[in-house]
Amino acid sequence: MLKQDQYTATDKMGDLICDNYPLLFVMSRFGISHGFGDKTIAQVCRQNNVHTNTFLAVVNMLTSGKRDQNADPSLPCLLDYLLNSHSHFLDIRLPAIRKKLLQTIGTPHDGVAKAIIRFYDEYVEQVVTHMAYEEQTVFPYVRSLLKGELSGNYCIRVFCRQHASIESKLSELKNILIKYYPTGNPHELNNVLFDIFACARDLASHNFIEDELFVPMISQLEHDMRPDRKTLPKDCRKQPTKEASTGKELSKREKEIIAGVARGLTNKQIAEELFISVHTVMTHRKNIAGKLQIHSPSGLTIYAVLNNLVEL
Repeated sequence: MLKQDQYTATDKMGDLICDNYPLLFVMSRFGISHGFGDKTIAQVCRQNNVHTNTFLAVVNMLTSGKRDQNADPSLPCLLDYLLNSHSHFLDIRLPAIRKKLLQTIGTPHDGVAKAIIRFYDEYVEQVVTHMAYEEQTVFPYVRSLLKGELSGNYCIRVFCRQHASIESKLSELKNILIKYYPTGNPHELNNVLFDIFACARDLASHNFIEDELFVPMISQLEHDMRPDRKTLPKDCRKQPTKEASTGKELSKREKEIIAGVARGLTNKQIAEELFISVHTVMTHRKNIAGKLQIHSPSGLTIYAVLNNLVEL
């Protein structure tokens, strides 16, 4: 757990990291290397050409859970930090988890392993798409704002609407592995689960910095350049509705529908096969999601294979 403190430029960098070891990743994304001895945060930041107030704005948000309104971060420095975060997830963290997954579930459940890896790959593709959108659309837009150019066809509100959570699917994978996956070696599975939990928390922190620091800074910049524009709402992102878990057993019909989903059938095809309406299929799928806390077709496929509802 992160130590709940507000750090200042005169605090020692070593104390910050030792008190809050997850900030090692933050440090590396700012391009700060080890070997700083007993130097202060300000000294280390200057040594590594990092804007001290931006570094402090990020670490204090992550340790306290709120934005310091007196902080004065640099937008170009924050952009570099976010871009480096993308590289960290896409080039290091996510491939490492995939490798561990393969080592853990590769045998003997070949059909199950195939379904789980496919599910994970779909999740990674979702992350790649999200981050590519930021790099190809959002970040260039922000750089244009910094040059004094305001586009008439785009604003940060669009980013908020498209900034859908990339956390839910990873949570679904954790749920499947913990509740439904049988393993002969729990130590290996727990090892990869720990990495998945840590990565999910890190992604949540990344999104938190974007939502609560990056977006308000851009909104203010837009407002300053176009005063007649409404400022960004405090919570511009609609949170997904979560189905309450009923804890009940699946009915025979619900199992049949899960099997149909696992076979790649559409709602219409499942309805025709079971002689029920599409609306009834959709109602059953909503109930299934509430009972299992599994929403995606790939997640239901894994459940179906693990529970012998279908063979791949």
